[in-house]
This record gives sequence, structure tokens and C-alpha cells, in this order.
Amino acid sequence: MYYITSESVTPGHPDKLCDRISDAILDACLSQDPLSRVACECYATTGIVIVGGEITTTAHIDIEAIARKEIIAIGYDSQEACFDGHTCGILNLVHTQSPDIALGVDTGGAGDQGIMFGYATNETSSYLPLSIHLAHRLAEQLTTVRQSGLLDYLLPDGKTQVTIKNNDDGSVAIDTIVLSTQHKASVDQATLRADVIEHVIKPVLGDYRHDGIIFHINPTGLFTIGGPTGDCGLTGRKIIIDTYGGIGRHGGGAFSGKDPTKVDRSGAYIARYLAKNIVTAGLCDRCEIQLSYAIGVAQPLSIFLECFGTEKVAISDILETITTHFDLSPNGIINKLDLRHQEYIKTTAFGHFGREGFSWESLDSVEVFKALLG
Repeated sequence: MYYITSESVTPGHPDKLCDRISDAILDACLSQDPLSRVACECYATTGIVIVGGEITTTAHIDIEAIARKEIIAIGYDSQEACFDGHTCGILNLVHTQSPDIALGVDTGGAGDQGIMFGYATNETSSYLPLSIHLAHRLAEQLTTVRQSGLLDYLLPDGKTQVTIKNNDDGSVAIDTIVLSTQHKASVDQATLRADVIEHVIKPVLGDYRHDGIIFHINPTGLFTIGGPTGDCGLTGRKIIIDTYGGIGRHGGGAFSGKDPTKVDRSGAYIARYLAKNIVTAGLCDRCEIQLSYAIGVAQPLSIFLECFGTEKVAISDILETITTHFDLSPNGIINKLDLRHQEYIKTTAFGHFGREGFSWESLDSVEVFKALLG
């Protein structure tokens, strides 16, 4: 028997606010100039947002207006919410991409060195580990009941965490749920706890619900000060939430604010795509793929595949299928997944994986891998 835990956060978490602003700026650039080179970072603290990074584009965008729009859209629009997109300061420190980096990318090479991982498992319909799957759904439902007005005393900042008990017989059960949500001072904790269990947790759990689950709802007792006023936010600081919840490895590179020539993003997306199609094809129950790249070099330096003993065919055959059928250069990935025409802002909450509407979640290569089963 063992326990495994994953967490998620709402769009109003200060780090996710920064991810959203970074990807909103990326989307604005790509919508006008699909060849934009963007590496946009954001920092938010009490009363101010700082936007920096490197952008080379023919697009004409208003960074301050974009930032304010997204801050307000999340729900930070008043003093009561602890942050106000109408009145906060916006400092723009963006400049252009280094010409040294551009030399390698212009010829189709990777924009940097690095390692990227993709993972998939058949334990949930999202092909994600159960703990992160449920943590995301709780964060999503928490956001829904706030935005719909069902629980109108909730404010944007929030976090969820799910601990799964894995029994020796292979069965699983939820052990503990932690949920912290920013709220108005007018609500008492007993009401908040009852409402959260009834309207957030119960609708998500389904068949996983049982009487023995331990609930920690706002365990400090109060959460009225939230968002960038409670904790400063930074782009790219929720990379485990963005991916697999700590199950499966991570190469360390963040996604948000980066155009698809950055293999931190595109490499991780194609690795997830391959792993998900391999698992769906029935070649294994769990699959993890590592890719590595060098700056200015188009093809990956290495491809590593791990099936954790669940493979139904030789791993070498799976690897040969990958190298035969898929172009893993940055341009090949961009074309395969149509990465110049995505709405990246949609990735900034509830995970980059396990949700419909993203090209890297497509299952259009399942038959390629099924051929290995004969």
C-alpha cells in the first residue's frame, strides 16, 4: 500500500495569473504574425504587474491593455478581491530576441537545449494519473461555482490537493482532499465548508466518493487576502500542476509565454501526444517519453521510452515506429500539431494535458501504433 498526492490551483492563483498574461500576449502576437518569436515572462505583486522577456514580431499589440483585460477577466477587479486590474501598475520591460539565438532558430533548429517529458496512463479517461485528474476537476468546479454566482462570496484565488490510497490488491481510493479558497470576509467558515463539500467536491467525486475521505477546507481558518497581494506570482512556477502532478518526470522547462519554436513547450507537447497514442493503442498501460535537444540542431539528440513493465510489445519496436513515422524537429512538431494556430491562453488553468480541444491531445495516430500488435 502507498499514497500519492497531486495539487492544482485556480486561474486566480498569482502564478496562474502570470501564466495567463504571458500566454495572452503570445496569442495576440501569433494571431497577427504566426512566425512571432515570443518568450514573455510576468511577475505580479501588490499593486503592480511587471511584463518582461523577448518578443520579435511584426504584430502591433498593447501589452498593458492585454494584461489589464486578463486580470479583470479572472476576477481581480476590486479592492475586496485584493487586486484590481483597473488601477494596478503595469510595467513593460519587453525587448527583442537575441540575434545569436535567432541564428539557430531561423534555420529550423531548436531554440535551446533541454530535456522534455511526456506521460500517459490508462487509469483515467483523461489519460492522466487519478490524483492530478481529480485535483484539476476540483479546481475547475471551484472556479465554476464562483463565476456562476452560485457561491457569490468566493474570490479568485484557490488551491486543491488530492491524496490517493493505492492498495496492494490494485484498488484505489481517495484518502484526503485539501481545498483552500479565497473568500469575502462576510462568510463564516462553517457555511463555506458545507457549501464547498456540497457544490464543489461532491459533484466531482462520482464513484470515488466514500464516507472515509478526510477533508481539509481552508485549514488556516481564513483566506480573505489572496492573489498577488497575498503571494507574489511568476510565470512558469506551476510546472508540475501544468503536467502530471508529480507522477512522471519533468524536464524543468515551463510552457507559458513561449512560442512553439521553444522546445520546452513543443517538445513536451509532442511527447505527451506520442505517449497518449501509444497507451490508447494498447501497447502499454503507462508510457513516459523523454526527448532531448541542442540549440540550433533540428532533430532530437535522444529519445527514451519507459513503459514501467506494462509493455505488450518490444520497446525497441515502439521507438522504431516513432522515428519512422514522426518528424520530431521543431518545424515537424509545429506542423504536426498546428502549433502556430492555437489559443494558448486556454492552457493556463487546469493543466495543459487531459482536456479536449488541444491538438496534442488528439488520438489520430493510434492506428500507426496498433499495427505493432499484428
